Amino acid sequence: MVTIIIILVTAAVSVLCFTGTLDVSAWIFNASKVWHGKQWYRMLSYGLVHGGWGHLFFNMLTLYFFGSVVERYFSLAFGNTPGIILYVVLYVSAIAVSTVGDLLKYRNSPWYNAVGASGAVSAVLFASILFEPRMGIYIYLIPIPVPGYIFAPLYLLYCWYMAKRNTDNIGHTAHFWGAVYGLVFPLLCRPDIFNHFLAQLGL
Repeated sequence: MVTIIIILVTAAVSVLCFTGTLDVSAWIFNASKVWHGKQWYRMLSYGLVHGGWGHLFFNMLTLYFFGSVVERYFSLAFGNTPGIILYVVLYVSAIAVSTVGDLLKYRNSPWYNAVGASGAVSAVLFASILFEPRMGIYIYLIPIPVPGYIFAPLYLLYCWYMAKRNTDNIGHTAHFWGAVYGLVFPLLCRPDIFNHFLAQLGL
């Protein structure tokens, strides 16, 4: 239920920005404005804005499938209300945490902007892998699902490599740190979740 609310709020803000009802420039992440202008709200607001319909659809579709998994496991691990609260904290804090690297790297680059919930969605995706490491994940046009415990290291290596190349307009650094945070956050809240992870792998 909370996942649906996050999707609806994110979609609403993004669409309002698409149509010009909201000024997108006031919402986006701009490292220089955050660091030098002290506009810290941008560390969160950019997660509600997307670069286009495809960007919005892909992020929200991924969140829909994997958010429900994390939401359910958090409720089981921490209790219904505390679990839902921690799930929201994971998602919201991941928006900020995933872009800290870009903030430090581009704080003196006024031209650098970023939008999208990809870092937070990566966190949710990796949290779901922590709970269900054997869960099948489909990659683009590949018709065979890849187990989460195989997908996770491949995804991290891909993000790291593409961030180093820096040849496209995708926030690979945010994806990387969002994914790492998605693994760390649940374990910080409850370390014995790692035992569940190992048990799921038969270890």
